[in-house]
Amino acid sequence: MAELTKEPMEIKAMLGTTSYNFDAHEYAHITIDQSICKTCPHFMCMYGCPAGCFSLNEGVMQFQYEDCVECGTCDIMCTPGSVKWNNPRGTYGVKYKYG
Repeated sequence: MAELTKEPMEIKAMLGTTSYNFDAHEYAHITIDQSICKTCPHFMCMYGCPAGCFSLNEGVMQFQYEDCVECGTCDIMCTPGSVKWNNPRGTYGVKYKYG
């Protein structure tokens, strides 16, 4: 029996097994309110997002909707009103290979 590797896989490598059908930016299923993010005391979105879609760039919160796995964690963890989360339009969004 083959031995399984014990090295953890990087998140971005694991996401490589998932495919996406990207919608145009104006139809992004998640948007953030920069005015709320600027005053955020905890940045829980950066710690909670399993796909690592949130990042700070020169003090400004950035969200990369193209990598989103549509779990809704950010909608729950973030300061109320800072994240607007919707399901992607039909045929767009994440396409899971298994499940």
